[in-house]
Amino acid sequence: MSEIKTNRRSCPYDDTALPAGEVLSAPERLVGFGFRCWLAGYQTSDIGCWEVAWHEFSKSVGARAAKPLMTELAWWVRAIQDGAGRKIEIYPAPCRRFCRDECLAISMVAASQHSACPAFRSCAVALLGSNKIEETIDGAECFARSLKNVDQILSPSSVFMGANLVSPGLHGHS
Repeated sequence: MSEIKTNRRSCPYDDTALPAGEVLSAPERLVGFGFRCWLAGYQTSDIGCWEVAWHEFSKSVGARAAKPLMTELAWWVRAIQDGAGRKIEIYPAPCRRFCRDECLAISMVAASQHSACPAFRSCAVALLGSNKIEETIDGAECFARSLKNVDQILSPSSVFMGANLVSPGLHGHS
């Protein structure tokens, strides 16, 4: 099991935490941050989390394009929350790294955009800790398609980022 550490910004991360700004492109960061903020909103009932996500998406793609993205993001994250057989982990909004579950979420969207079905389904099962993945798969496909429609295309290499985290021995969560 990885030891939980703290960086100088007091954000927790384990050995699988990925430095978002240094490694990932803008679409990956947008998906990871949107996932984090939207799930935090569901977990805390704080609409401010969703407002932060809205601000980031509208800044990235414009308000008109952000509206359908927010709808698809909300549906996908709700499906994840409802289908999860375990607590989904996220880092606090200001963290500049993504944890294992956030990386799996990014990989799901990338796998959907690049038609990498086995990786797509494996990431969904690993993220949810459950085989109840169909609604989550549908949500991710719709979100991925909406992102693609506004030229937010994740890198094919992002598919493998999450696929490498599928093994339970590679993360610090129980």
